[in-house]
Amino acid sequence: MRDFSDLSEREILALAISSEEEDGRIYADFAEGLRNDFPATARVFHGMAQEEGDHRRRLIELYQEKFGEHIPLVRRQDVRGFITRRPVWQLQKLGVGLVRRQAQSMEDEASRFYLRAASRSTDASIRKLLGDLAEAEGDHENIADRLVEENLPAGVRAEEDETSRRNFVLRVIQPGLAGLMDGSVSTLAPVFAAAFATGRSSDAFLVGLAASLGAGISMGFAEALSDNGSLTGRGAPLARGVICGLMTTLGGIGHTLPFLIANFWTAMVLAFLVVIVELAVISWIRWRYMDTPLFSAALQVMFGGAIVFATGILIGIS
Repeated sequence: MRDFSDLSEREILALAISSEEEDGRIYADFAEGLRNDFPATARVFHGMAQEEGDHRRRLIELYQEKFGEHIPLVRRQDVRGFITRRPVWQLQKLGVGLVRRQAQSMEDEASRFYLRAASRSTDASIRKLLGDLAEAEGDHENIADRLVEENLPAGVRAEEDETSRRNFVLRVIQPGLAGLMDGSVSTLAPVFAAAFATGRSSDAFLVGLAASLGAGISMGFAEALSDNGSLTGRGAPLARGVICGLMTTLGGIGHTLPFLIANFWTAMVLAFLVVIVELAVISWIRWRYMDTPLFSAALQVMFGGAIVFATGILIGIS
């Protein structure tokens, strides 16, 4: 691996050619990944991929004029400190917001990189070449803005943003909320029943830990096996199962951890306070993402939690 400052003009131009080709393919991958759910944004990236192809052809013509036909393979990963891109194929799901932000940063990052490299160079021809490349990257940003205006009017963008939000709720919030509710509420009865039945924090902690882990595993498998997401649009079953299982375990562990405290009543009071926080968080999530009125969400969650909590106490003291 070599430093960028050690590259010759020929190598810098070859690097620019390979970088333009890579960026063009990234934009094409973005367009393909967004084509079904976000067709307007996909058209934007298709246009940007074409622009990158035009820039690459111009660079190749310049290279052939100065250095001949053979272009050495100089890639980003071969140059120390150069900007690298995460391969699009490694992304499980392309979110329209994430893709837009990454695309906006790509040209800006490349432009700033060329400017910094030019400021460190003492060779006039290299400084000019790097400056020209930085200016070209700035032109790319203007082209991207123009393509957005042509293909993505405000109404269409708002519609795509709403689709993105709906997918996020289906694929992340719903399985996470189901797990959090199950873990926070269903484990109340065994934890507090064990606590009042034995009067020992350590026993309540063991019961709570077992209940939380068991519920997390069960809910994770149930969510992952419920459907494959092809018809419901709920996304990858493995991801949903992991989210649901982790949130279930987290919901149960929250009011279990206070029972690590040896003093029984101190642990009991702290666990009760944690339960209130957990139910408040569930209510807020339902209000924020499920369009449930805050008062109604809080009343429903608190009522259900109180019933399970009272059930555990009654069993424990009987």
